[in-house]
Amino acid sequence: MIDPAVARMLRNDPKSYVISADIVANVTATNTLEHAFMVLSKVGYSRIPVLDADDHLQGMISLAVITDKLLHVPGAAVDQLSNYTVADVMLPVEHWVDDPTKLETILNYMINEPFIPLVDEHKVFQGIITRREILKRINYLAHNLANYYEVIPRENVVEEDK
Repeated sequence: MIDPAVARMLRNDPKSYVISADIVANVTATNTLEHAFMVLSKVGYSRIPVLDADDHLQGMISLAVITDKLLHVPGAAVDQLSNYTVADVMLPVEHWVDDPTKLETILNYMINEPFIPLVDEHKVFQGIITRREILKRINYLAHNLANYYEVIPRENVVEEDK
């Protein structure tokens, strides 16, 4: 369980660590792999969400799965990517949250994920919570804790806990 004081500071403004859906690069399952490859290359991310026409989160597409598909195509030519769709290789969404204040869940997912999709109760994509934005909040906490709380170290903490 996250300490309540830490949680309050991290949650100070949950929207500050959510990157809104309208500025997150994404593709649809019907886009070609060539299109997804170009989008991923242009935005500089290794992975982006796959959405349907109604903005429901369907999966993820990554440079790694596109590259893997390319390596299995005869001749391994990039122009062959136009013969395949994102649906052919997209990855399932393993972790997502529907509430940006679920910090314990977010922090646990962030151990292995560069970002966590945020969806509403109908799984409509709302944005992403990135490891970078969470680390910025943790940096804020580390530098400002004493401005909000009186921090008094307990003596012999290790010995008391035994």
